[in-house]
Amino acid sequence: MNIRLPFRLVAVTAATGLMLAACGGSGGASQATRSPSAASGTTPGPSASASAPAPPATATPTPPGTRPPSTPAPSGDGRLGGSEGLQPLWPFATLDQARAWEREYRSGGHQPWHLDPAQTALSFTQGFLGFKDIDRVTTRSVGTSEARIGVGGSGPEAGATAAVIHLVRYGSGPNAPWEVVGTDDTTFSLTTPAYGSVARSPVRAGGRITGVDETIHVQVHQPSSTSPLGSSCCVSAGGKDSPWSASVSFTGARDPVLTLVASTGGHVAEVERFAVTALRTR
Repeated sequence: MNIRLPFRLVAVTAATGLMLAACGGSGGASQATRSPSAASGTTPGPSASASAPAPPATATPTPPGTRPPSTPAPSGDGRLGGSEGLQPLWPFATLDQARAWEREYRSGGHQPWHLDPAQTALSFTQGFLGFKDIDRVTTRSVGTSEARIGVGGSGPEAGATAAVIHLVRYGSGPNAPWEVVGTDDTTFSLTTPAYGSVARSPVRAGGRITGVDETIHVQVHQPSSTSPLGSSCCVSAGGKDSPWSASVSFTGARDPVLTLVASTGGHVAEVERFAVTALRTR
């Protein structure tokens, strides 16, 4: 069952999204990651203030541990999964925003999709990153306070995983919402700059890639803006575990956390693989 979430994150979210999106690449199930121990396109997804819930997501169960985690395992201290260094990418910019949604949910059932990691991952991908064709869950590994959701498209490579979204609970208690904190890297990685580091324009991005005739598109996004703060396209890449790098200038950053997105595609779909990381503006 395909999930399409047309929502956009409104400016109430104070976090910054830096996004690198890559525009050419090889088809195939590969994933990308950005999180503290390893080092967001078009329109943002639904905000905590939107009224319409996302439709239910279907997922194919995947045994835990099939992808080595690149972020610290959560310890459950009631914040971002209890892990030091994790950055809130989406949908909540701050713990106060997450708690405000919890109060609204308890009083009126507001936006129950925040309690579903698969719906949150797809909404992040389609709404916030703007990858409209990445519309289904391909893998799922969900724990008490941490989840990894594989997402992919429904075209010629239906079932292939474009990225594995890493989410943690934001807050404590049974109604703590899910928050995107990064992605897991395999054959397309985004390792520079380091996760959680302070971003200044121009920002140099880089990592490693396996593929043929890849072209990588880099974008910088923040939740409070409806268009990218900066974009760079296209960097040619390819080979086996080969390095890639790109520089992107950006202006207008005002949110505290930015999302860096790199994507590659063009063989069978516009976006076939992508990776994201979190950067701070201060």
